[in-house]
Amino acid sequence: MPFPSELLSSLRLAPGAVDLNRLDPRDSLGYDGDKGSAEEALAGLGVRLADAQERLFAHRGDAAAPRVLLVLQGMDTSGKGGVIEKAVGLVNPQGVRITSFKAPTAEELEHDFLWRVRKAVPEPGYLGVFDRSHYEDVLIGRVRGLADAEEIERRYAAIADFEGELAASGVRIVKCMLHISAETQKERLLARLDDPAKHWKFNPADIDERALWAEYRSAYQVALERTSTATAPWYVVPSDRKWLRNLAVAQLLLEALESFELEWPPADFDPVEQRRRLLEEDPIS
Repeated sequence: MPFPSELLSSLRLAPGAVDLNRLDPRDSLGYDGDKGSAEEALAGLGVRLADAQERLFAHRGDAAAPRVLLVLQGMDTSGKGGVIEKAVGLVNPQGVRITSFKAPTAEELEHDFLWRVRKAVPEPGYLGVFDRSHYEDVLIGRVRGLADAEEIERRYAAIADFEGELAASGVRIVKCMLHISAETQKERLLARLDDPAKHWKFNPADIDERALWAEYRSAYQVALERTSTATAPWYVVPSDRKWLRNLAVAQLLLEALESFELEWPPADFDPVEQRRRLLEEDPIS
């Protein structure tokens, strides 16, 4: 069973101060189903997701076509890759553009922090996914002191303005903070260390970052509070349960895609005439 709409809307961050300690990463959000039913519901959503995304992709030649940008943020092991595989993976990859923002290159450091982000914004008709995003510049930047306090403050405002511009130009922004507990992160890191098939997922630096859990929690709270707007709200998704996380993000994505109510674009040819040609003038017949 999918989430009832009122439960899904409860993920949307309310205006005001943010205290992640009061949001339970294992919260079921009142969902009555179990893992099996959630995975079944996710598969069912795939049909609607694929249809809605294909309708969007069919309009890619139209400069005025809408776009969707899914922003995924969260601590290490929160499930950004899992969401991309299980939820985004339900749609046609031809119409998806996935970008993961790593440490900026020397060229990127010569420009404003949003320079490289603007280049990755999805084109009309496409679904874009940011696996880590421009928010790294106010999260790691704040925690690791990569920018001074005045610059970090400027970036909050710059991000809000940037996302406002995107929304005004036809981009539907879905920002998901994948909220996990420190205990769950430890379990997932241990699972990576204990399984040779998952060693490639592990980075020793993850332990260094984990030592700064409280600092990152504080940085997230400020970023969420300062950049959750009417046109680009944050959704805080409980992510200790992978199956609930995947279903919730898939439904948020579906809601965004279906909000356009897109019809199939009309043909720029006469289908009846082309059918006649195929039947009567087929050179292979």
